[in-house]
Amino acid sequence: MIAKKIGSIYAKYFLILASVAFYSYWDIRNLPILLVSIAVNFFVGRRIVETKKKAWLITGIAFNLLFLAYYKYADFFLDNANALLDTSFPHLDIVLPLGISFFTFTQTAYLVDAYKGETTAYSKSDYLLFVTIFPHLIAGPIIYHKDMIPQFSEESRYKFNFDNFAKGVTWFVIGLFKKVVIADWMSNVANLVFEHSEHLSILEAWGGSLAYTLQLYFDFSGYSEMAVGIALMLNYNLPINFNAPYKACSIIDFWRRWHITLSAFLKNYLYIPLGGNRNGHHMRNIMLTMLLGGLWHGAGWTFVIWGDSWMLYLY
Repeated sequence: MIAKKIGSIYAKYFLILASVAFYSYWDIRNLPILLVSIAVNFFVGRRIVETKKKAWLITGIAFNLLFLAYYKYADFFLDNANALLDTSFPHLDIVLPLGISFFTFTQTAYLVDAYKGETTAYSKSDYLLFVTIFPHLIAGPIIYHKDMIPQFSEESRYKFNFDNFAKGVTWFVIGLFKKVVIADWMSNVANLVFEHSEHLSILEAWGGSLAYTLQLYFDFSGYSEMAVGIALMLNYNLPINFNAPYKACSIIDFWRRWHITLSAFLKNYLYIPLGGNRNGHHMRNIMLTMLLGGLWHGAGWTFVIWGDSWMLYLY
């Protein structure tokens, strides 16, 4: 029994090291950013669990928002300040760290749940693996402590499981096909249409728009399924992120099927805390939620307009 326990601990630390190495492979300069985020959120989370003080929650959320704003939106803010104030602030030319939105949102949800009393004082290794586990780290899905961390203490997770491995390979191959074959082919079609946008017939314009729509879906859902497959090969369960969204019967149904973990995050950690459909501010809360959902996708006015345009459909 003791030997099995020690083996599980070694396996856990090996997976942590593998995940850190995976994240560092693209650009090791991103690693300190990830580790600082983890260290601060772990410390604040412990303080929340111990003191139950809202001030610690506000501190943690403020840190995460400022952290994300600096790396993702600083140049966007400077551009708009220069346009409005006729100034000439130089660009910071910040290179966006890989997966920063995903690991920031994951940890923000953890802090909120800690304040609600839904977490315990997790060990450093469990928390580190929870944030860094490599199948989800780069592009999601967003994961939650209550779903992932209990898996780390189950010894069966550290034994080879042929059924899980076979299912994982199947998920991975399907996702890889969607990403490399369908999405990349659709990308070529969409790019060709956009490059000749001034000389298109209405059918060509619609064809390009549909190709771009399908490219986005097969690219992102393909990666999500690859992540699910890799995790399953390792005996871990990640949440499904897409559920045939283009079979939806309404816009609301579409959002329940598209990027499910982000939609759940926006609903549970933004829309409901804002008041949801209570207090007579239903539309305001929807607008703010979709606005921030749009900004999450990128720093630009097109994403702001895209986010708020959904409010009109939902209304």
